[in-house]
Amino acid sequence: MNELFDKVSNDIKTAMLARDKVTLEALRGIKKEFLEARTAKGSDGNLADETAIKILQKMVKQRKESAQIYSDQNRNDLAEIELAESTVIEKYLPAQITDAELEASVAAIIAQVGATGPQDMGKVMGVASKQLSGKAEGRLISEKVKALLPK
Repeated sequence: MNELFDKVSNDIKTAMLARDKVTLEALRGIKKEFLEARTAKGSDGNLADETAIKILQKMVKQRKESAQIYSDQNRNDLAEIELAESTVIEKYLPAQITDAELEASVAAIIAQVGATGPQDMGKVMGVASKQLSGKAEGRLISEKVKALLPK
């Protein structure tokens, strides 16, 4: 995952030269989170791909939630900044799968685990979360599982 860390570091330099404040703040936030994860207690100093993707997803989710709160409080100026930062962070995430691909994947997982109804939601979500990690948001996976599970 050092590639992504190096890419973020280089992009920080580019954003500084371009005087792009929003991008610069988002990238500095990413670098800070990556450094904290690398130096956390129990860490071996490396940052696994899965961990980095989870960090980025969490950051995007936080930005979107903050933007929603700012919008609710009529602070659109702050909401726009949060949404702009989330867009910058999303560029470092793997490409998200389409709704049709998500539906096909979830249907295959339901058949794979032999789910027969809502009581099997946990089994399906466990497998789906692992297989689709980084490709789709957990909320979207959950909604699709609920919709496709037999009633």
